[in-house]
Parts: sequence; C-alpha cells; structure tokens
Amino acid sequence: MAHVTGSGGGPTGTVTFYPYGRDTLVVADISGLPHDDSLCASGIFALHIHEGVSCGGADFADTGGHFNPDGCPHPYHAGDLPPLFSCDGHAFLAVCTNRFRVQDVIGRTVVIHSQPDDFTTQPAGNAGTKIACGVIQPA
Repeated sequence: MAHVTGSGGGPTGTVTFYPYGRDTLVVADISGLPHDDSLCASGIFALHIHEGVSCGGADFADTGGHFNPDGCPHPYHAGDLPPLFSCDGHAFLAVCTNRFRVQDVIGRTVVIHSQPDDFTTQPAGNAGTKIACGVIQPA
C-alpha cells in the first residue's frame, strides 16, 4: 500500500496492491485532486509507478522515471497505469495488470501527475508535473 500525499495540501489517498492469481489488482482512492467546475475541464491525471524509492527532492524528483524493468517503450512500461478520472476532486480506480507482481513494486513510488498521459510521447507520456507521491510499503 502507498499513502499518497501532495505538496502544499494537494491530493491525498491510498493506492493498494493485491495479488490476484498470477496478476496484480491495483486500487486507488484519491481525494483533493485539482478540479474546475467546468464540465469541459480535463480532470484527468496520469498515475504511474516510478522506479525511485523516495518521494524526496524538489517536485518529487527522487521518484526517478517510470518503473520499467523490461526496457519497454512508453506506454508499455510496467509502471504505466490507466489515468485517474476526477469527480469533483475525487477519483477511484481499480485495474488488474499482469505487468508486475506485488513483490516487484514494494519500495517503489506511486506518482500522480498534473495532466493526463498522452500514451505516445517518449519517454513518459508528457503527463505534466508530479503533484503527489507515496512509497509502496508492505501492509
């Protein structure tokens, strides 16, 4: 589980990882996402697992790049996850992935970015700044 927090009162919540057969179920429950009351505002935020083991540094710089043990191009990194869709600043996501097992990501970081991932731009999807982070710890 990662307890995610943003800088300066930004987003907070949890991202939990469950073994699911030979795969992994990822469940994110995040509040405090930036939002605009306009129905045309994006409200979509990239969610990634990063290779770093700390949320330290200016703008979470110590998180490093996307978790990518197999050297795949973006968006096929093991740490590339579907985006968070905000509903008045809250997002809930549940997704099953076969790109990693729970034990592979313990000690890594979960990062929420300020923009949606475009699933094209190399190396990381042009997802904007890092607005929240948490270290994945055994629960």
